Amino acid sequence: MADSKVRVCYYHDPTIGGFYYNPGHPMKPHRLSLTHSLVLNYGLHKKMKVYRPHRATHEELLEFHTEGYLSFLKECNPGNVNDHTAGCRNYIAGDDCPMFDGVYKYCQSYTGGTLEGAQKLINGEADIAINWAGGLHHARKEEASGFCYVNDIVLGILELLKYHPRVLYIDIDIHHGDGVQDAFYNTDRVMCVSFHKYGGGFFPGTGDIEETGMGRGKNYSLNVPLSDGVDDHMYVELFRDVIGKVMRFYRPTAVVFQSGADSLQCDRLGCFNLTLKGHAKCLAFVKNYGLPTLLVGGGGYTIKNVARCWTYETSVCLDTELENDLPFNEYLAFFGPDFRLHPPPQPLYSNQNTRRDIEDIKRNIAETLRSLDCAPSVQMRQLPSEAFQSSFLQTMESGDAPDIRIPEQDDDNYVQHEAEFYEDEADNDGEPAGF
Repeated sequence: MADSKVRVCYYHDPTIGGFYYNPGHPMKPHRLSLTHSLVLNYGLHKKMKVYRPHRATHEELLEFHTEGYLSFLKECNPGNVNDHTAGCRNYIAGDDCPMFDGVYKYCQSYTGGTLEGAQKLINGEADIAINWAGGLHHARKEEASGFCYVNDIVLGILELLKYHPRVLYIDIDIHHGDGVQDAFYNTDRVMCVSFHKYGGGFFPGTGDIEETGMGRGKNYSLNVPLSDGVDDHMYVELFRDVIGKVMRFYRPTAVVFQSGADSLQCDRLGCFNLTLKGHAKCLAFVKNYGLPTLLVGGGGYTIKNVARCWTYETSVCLDTELENDLPFNEYLAFFGPDFRLHPPPQPLYSNQNTRRDIEDIKRNIAETLRSLDCAPSVQMRQLPSEAFQSSFLQTMESGDAPDIRIPEQDDDNYVQHEAEFYEDEADNDGEPAGF
């Protein structure tokens, strides 16, 4: 398998890029096709285990969302939307979540990767699990919001909480992670830390530094509100200071990292000045703690930069350096005119964040963390290592019932020993070509 010391698994559904919100909508699932193409053409797939995720079942989605809401998503489509006016009124916040064709299958696809990634971490089969299709952090229990319908992050965290006593959620999307914060606002089992643009009517309008949780969750929600134009130096400095303190005080046993790419410079909906390298330094800082980490995508609306960002951050997880010149791929025309992994810096906004602003945030976060007595604990039970392995996959590995037809999903998840593969005819267990 991988040359990397870190065990990485990666989820991609080849159908995910074919979903289409509607004409003119900024959310483009096609960005995932561009990302996966770069990952493949840089050869990163050779250094990690690549899986096609299952589509999350209705029962799995019910772990957070309500039956009425899921039934609405399942039944409503562009052809019958006029028959579901009550559902649209009750379950859709604003007009940014259209009921496009296949929306329920889309939700099942991106959520399946997040759930499977969480299960790999629980079973100790990976150190980092990547699902760039996930990270839809605005969805509520029974409300679609901000291009998000099902909150795969909440479902992934709930899965991790079956085994881990404390989960740290980190969000570097330019928009506040309101749906995740709301879901865990009253518990100390999850600490939510969100770095985002705040003020001036910026969506979703939440994420003030004073929002710190309620009840048992008091002081376990931390918000880092920023203004336009923050740059790499200021952002990374602040991130390291805040997350370093959180790690010391909270001592999480697992991390969920939402790596929204709309905090990059030149994003269609963003207003920060972060480069790919600055963005990735935040992920690298968290990776160095060596905790089981579930890495998901999120926002990102200049799709060529989204693909660059998530490909580069995949390489960061694998400790692999990439050439700046992009490899040839079927989407190369998207990346002109420079055709580079790291485009030249193009700060479009003046930095409205002062040194005093940054120091005030650091001090406020430090005071909030000092009010915590200690890292919370909870009685846990050990889960068997095969807890999440399907009966079909167990049958395949045991060699029993050789005539059974294995479902496509389990066939995808079956991994051949690396000795079964070779690069070319000259690579045959170290022997020269020929007999």
